[in-house]
Amino acid sequence: MTATSNTFRLGEDLLTAGTALAIARGDMKLQCSSTAKKKVVASYEVVRQIVDKGHPVYGINTGFGPLCTTKISKEETSILQTNILQSHSVGVGQPVAGEIAKLMLVLKAHSLAKGFSGISEATLDRIIWHIENNAIPIVPSQGSVGASGDLAPLSHLFLPLIGLGKVEFEGKTMDTPLFFKKTGLQSLALGPKEGLALINGTQFIAAHAIRVVEKLHSCLSQADIIGAMMIEGLQGSVKPFYEKLHQLRPFKGNIHVAKRIGKLLQGSEILEDHIDCERVQDPYSLRCIPQVHGASRNTWLHLKELLEVELNAVTDNPVIIDKDLTISGGNFHGQPLAMALDYACLAASEIGNISDRRIYLALEGNSPGVPKLLMKDTGINSGYMILQYTSAALASENKGLCFPASADSIPTSLGQEDHVSMGSISGRKALRVLDNVEKILAIELLTAAQAFEYRKPLKSGIFLEEVHLEVRKKVSFADKDRVFADDIEKGIQMIRGQVLLDIIDRVRKKEKISLKTKYSDEFEVY
Repeated sequence: MTATSNTFRLGEDLLTAGTALAIARGDMKLQCSSTAKKKVVASYEVVRQIVDKGHPVYGINTGFGPLCTTKISKEETSILQTNILQSHSVGVGQPVAGEIAKLMLVLKAHSLAKGFSGISEATLDRIIWHIENNAIPIVPSQGSVGASGDLAPLSHLFLPLIGLGKVEFEGKTMDTPLFFKKTGLQSLALGPKEGLALINGTQFIAAHAIRVVEKLHSCLSQADIIGAMMIEGLQGSVKPFYEKLHQLRPFKGNIHVAKRIGKLLQGSEILEDHIDCERVQDPYSLRCIPQVHGASRNTWLHLKELLEVELNAVTDNPVIIDKDLTISGGNFHGQPLAMALDYACLAASEIGNISDRRIYLALEGNSPGVPKLLMKDTGINSGYMILQYTSAALASENKGLCFPASADSIPTSLGQEDHVSMGSISGRKALRVLDNVEKILAIELLTAAQAFEYRKPLKSGIFLEEVHLEVRKKVSFADKDRVFADDIEKGIQMIRGQVLLDIIDRVRKKEKISLKTKYSDEFEVY
């Protein structure tokens, strides 16, 4: 079921990317209901019975990986679970962002609360405490191969439960013993299977996928707006956005993008001014926006749908089905998200590629009234020439990052884990590409606003006029060279702050104009 209030019920409600972000950002509270707790307690009791009976079950009374045939005595099962957190904490590299680590806590708590993992109620309560009190463990970014779970990062995530590792708390990074001293907490004594349940799962991959879904959606939505402004600046045609054209090739993303841009251009004097011009067709970077942006929209939708399945799944191992059935399977394998994240990485890169092409197009000086390099007095001034060098460099860097991590696999665990997903790398790469795309879009925003200026005194539609006005509040029209890096940084902050989307929403509400399309419910909600 879906959360209907400002409280999310762990293990029961449907978790989405947006809901997970709301919890991580403190906009939604968590609750573990009595129903969920009963399931957790029952699952934990099954594990206790397995230990008492002594029948070998992987990870409960056996070793891990290639040590799966090594029996562990009843007395040593607790030590085994503590040891696994220590031995698997082998992460390296810079720590992941605090929000990523907090999302990992949220996702793991939701999975454990479903009652198939043999975790204790006390351990689940401690994880919830960390979320509610914003006490976020430090998690290195490298070390997971995306199968057998995200073992290394999840091990670091839960070291503080046993008094080890580091925690970001009240604005400071501190060793867990000091954190315990400040909070009065004590180490937990992990029961049989608890350590394995904590570190086996896809929460590192999924947490990155949540941020990819959010950032890619933001880039896609703002790319449409900036593309529409560039169409106006370069006197592009509106005909390639007609619905009748796209009904003949009815991909959801294409139809959605074409409709949005058509509405953004509605009421434009600029379009009317050149409606009878002799230009037959525009270059692809303008004419094919619905096809290119639309394809990336479809990719985003694919990732969102797969991610929603993963966020509500049980991904550790073994899984406690009931008192008579425990299954050692492969739900921890990251392949489903790994491939989708690689696809999303390419989709993001393509938004940057076509944006760079529009930037280049704006500099050519082939559109009536728009000077070469977007500046009239060139020679002594270079104009916007070198900004495109930066967008070209970023677009090229992204191409190098598009090699699919999921195409690779290196056997681990002495061959027991002989095919792995590398999905953790897929997620990290996709976010790097999106960071670059935000910068490219910022540069296109500046160049589109500069071209747009040359259309005065003609006006565009009300949406783009308001966007242009907001850009000019932060970045003035350039009639001579200056340190454009400062302008670019302001543009980046606008993109990352989703300023353009806020303006569109404000105008839409004020003017009571609907921007909904046939597929808005799918493409605008996550």
